[in-house]
Amino acid sequence: MVEAPESLVALQQQVRHLHAEARPWLPAGSASRLDWGPAVVPGSVVLSCRGLAGIQKHNPGDFTLRVAAGTPLVEVQAALAHHGQWLSLDLPWGGDHSDRHASSSSGSIGGLIARGLAGGYRQRYMGVRDQLIGIELLRSDGVLARAGGQVVKNVAGYDLMRLLSGSWGSLALITQVTLRTQPLPPQRRVLVVQHERTNLEPLWRWLLNSSLSPERVDVWSEALAASAGLAPQPLLLVSLASIDAGTLAEQIACIGERAPGQQVLDPEAGSALQAAARGIASDGTQAAADWLLRVAVPPLQSGTLLACPELQGLPAVVAAGSGIGDAWASASQLPRHRVEALRRRCTALGGYLTVLRQPPAAAGTAPVPAWLDAPSRPLIEAVKREFDPKQQLARGRLPGVAAATTPASPG
Repeated sequence: MVEAPESLVALQQQVRHLHAEARPWLPAGSASRLDWGPAVVPGSVVLSCRGLAGIQKHNPGDFTLRVAAGTPLVEVQAALAHHGQWLSLDLPWGGDHSDRHASSSSGSIGGLIARGLAGGYRQRYMGVRDQLIGIELLRSDGVLARAGGQVVKNVAGYDLMRLLSGSWGSLALITQVTLRTQPLPPQRRVLVVQHERTNLEPLWRWLLNSSLSPERVDVWSEALAASAGLAPQPLLLVSLASIDAGTLAEQIACIGERAPGQQVLDPEAGSALQAAARGIASDGTQAAADWLLRVAVPPLQSGTLLACPELQGLPAVVAAGSGIGDAWASASQLPRHRVEALRRRCTALGGYLTVLRQPPAAAGTAPVPAWLDAPSRPLIEAVKREFDPKQQLARGRLPGVAAATTPASPG
């Protein structure tokens, strides 16, 4: 059951009512990705803030934006574009910039922050938590709280904002945020380089340490390149941006000296290539993936991860600068034991694997844990008790704490 009160007052009253009854509930943004992550306890009320939408205040001169948490990302980007600005955030998996008719599929601002998503743009602009200036939230008892401020220099409440980013709704419901915006680069190009991985890896390592400051450096698996209609070879996708066309041309020429045969695309063609690789149709719809995995390793291990046998034949992309990426597949293409082996591989490389989506488990088999226990589990649980003494919020979904798994019942 999804409830979406149309005002903050109504939402606050509902939270107070649930608190009085000690009922479990799940904070949500647009409620478009409720199947991501661990299952919450049955009977949990889903409280969506999609009724709280709209830009509250935009100060173009200060590059700050205050926006209700239920506002779809594509709507925010469209509004900012009129002022030559943008939020340096990727759409989450399943969203498409061309999708204007079902903008909820792009994810809400609050949902993106709650899951700590930023994507490949963190290479140049850092993660979403680093773009937060202020935050407003509803505690589990219905009390409204705020941290941070409205200007870039205000850092009060910084720790609280970092706590909420990536908390998956386990600590509070985000109702409003203030974010730092960026100037929209007037000149952009996307470079595509395909070659053997042993030749690509030196190129992306050079790029990351060069003065060119690319917006993103993404490494694609052979299968992902093939999904986009290209040769089934590893692919390097580099996004460059500048205020000057001449400077951009010099950067392209500089990279071309090290990567002969690179393909240069305009931003629209680059977006279309990425959409095709992810199976996004022209109407913005995307074929469902039974498995959706978030992989993460130290950046220097990105090449090793993409070359590992557990990922062979699967569409996967890793941001070379952060070592974080996604892989997806159908149930028939990816057996459960291979997911578990991939998790062991990520752990051995010094990283982790998060199962965002998975097919139903076979009868008598427990689902694969979305995440494992973090070394800081005692501290995570202590913070949870302070924020949510009755353990109501997102019960069964606390990042860094492996949920208890129960085998699926027969029939």
